[in-house]
Amino acid sequence: MNGPLAIVSGSRGWHVRDLERAAANLGLDVQWIDFHTISCGVPDLTPPAERLLVRTLPGGSLEQITFRLAWLHHWERRGVRVCNTPAALEVCVDKFATSSRLAAAALPTPRSRVCQTARQALDHFAALGGDVVVKPLFGSEGRGLMHITDAEWMWRTATTLEQLRAVLYLQEFIRHPGWDVRVLVLDGVVLGGMRRVAREAEWRTNVAQGASGQPWQVGDTERKLALAAAAAVGGAFVGVDLLRDAQGHWWILEVNGVPGWRAFAAATGVDVAQTLLRHLVGP
Repeated sequence: MNGPLAIVSGSRGWHVRDLERAAANLGLDVQWIDFHTISCGVPDLTPPAERLLVRTLPGGSLEQITFRLAWLHHWERRGVRVCNTPAALEVCVDKFATSSRLAAAALPTPRSRVCQTARQALDHFAALGGDVVVKPLFGSEGRGLMHITDAEWMWRTATTLEQLRAVLYLQEFIRHPGWDVRVLVLDGVVLGGMRRVAREAEWRTNVAQGASGQPWQVGDTERKLALAAAAAVGGAFVGVDLLRDAQGHWWILEVNGVPGWRAFAAATGVDVAQTLLRHLVGP
């Protein structure tokens, strides 16, 4: 083994640096591995570390993404502890797979339809009440989301996506008061909650889209839903996005397998990086 812990990501961004800061405070030696430069050998080369913490899954070609996930599977099978596991990452990175797992666990998640042609999308648009959010199948931080209520606009959007060979993911739009709740879960324990309040004239509640983070006292309902969602996708460290509709019912929108915590830590005061490292390698 090359060390107790390695952080694997597509860049050495803020979260990697925050983990390095926490590691220094704990007297822990960590290394950063760039997903773009990983390699492997068969028979085995020396494992990169005793534990691998996946911070981001960068985009790439189909071959690159397949190899990166296979690389994580390879080391997991050989005794390296991977967080999150590649199986969990494969579910969380795919909105259809996530929705499927949540529905199979009988958890409250908005109705969604996934297809590959514009004609199918238009039929699904009507079946979902003519009020949907079109999401990239792979995506995060609210990028690429479109709220569509017009059939003509739905047709034009779906036609363009079909020509791009994209998968069309349509989810019924849940009317909400302009905020949602992000709950962080670590190995069956809720670390806390953050209310994300959308900026004026914006329906997306992602911090990356200008939403503000506020501390949120996680209630029993939110706690149970977040823990159940984490279990449904098999994730040890996940961010669960919960939305409360006008009738007061909670919905699970998404489960993030590589959750960020910059705004969460600022809003809640929780040192997520240090908590995560203590969990992975012990006190």
